[in-house]
Amino acid sequence: MAHLVAPSILSADFANIQRDVEMINKSEADWFHVDVMDGVFVPNISFGFPVIKAIKKHAKKPLDVHLMIVDPDRYITTFKEAGADVLTVHMEACTHLHRTLQSIKANGMKAGVALNPHTNIHTLEDVICDVDLVCLMSVNPGFGGQKFIENTYHKVAVLKAMIKNKKGHTLIEIDGGVDLNNYKKLLQAGADVLVAGNTVFASSNPTETIKQLKLA
Repeated sequence: MAHLVAPSILSADFANIQRDVEMINKSEADWFHVDVMDGVFVPNISFGFPVIKAIKKHAKKPLDVHLMIVDPDRYITTFKEAGADVLTVHMEACTHLHRTLQSIKANGMKAGVALNPHTNIHTLEDVICDVDLVCLMSVNPGFGGQKFIENTYHKVAVLKAMIKNKKGHTLIEIDGGVDLNNYKKLLQAGADVLVAGNTVFASSNPTETIKQLKLA
């Protein structure tokens, strides 16, 4: 399977969000990556349901919604209603992760699990075949524009080996600091989905940058 590119709306121009959504629609990007932050799990606050619904209204590609919030179980159905196609929760925020994953799937979405930089890959071993996507944080969650954490390459390789060993089909997504200098090395390590925020939206030609990120 060719790798996917998911531009992060967190880095878009909020005063011109429809324009940026249309740009992604017309580009070679595959998904919209939407970060939801509550100011508790991470030290920042981002989109609520009205903004996600507004994006969904114009988006012609799947919404990959990444929850950086406490107690995500309370809102699974609401995120489905808002338009999420992929819903990712943080391992560190879930007391009963398996139950949460089953609930996401029961609501008709693909189920993802995100891991913070300090969280060991092997904590996923018992649920990896129940997960559609693992989002490896390659920066500390909360803010865009941070420096990429180099240990991510090793984590990708370890996770890829685990998935193959379990005969799973889980996608590996990288979120944070992905740019034109490191994306090929991430793909070589085993990444399947690249989230790109500042790299795309700070570019003088975002559509062309997305096109470059699609090159293997």
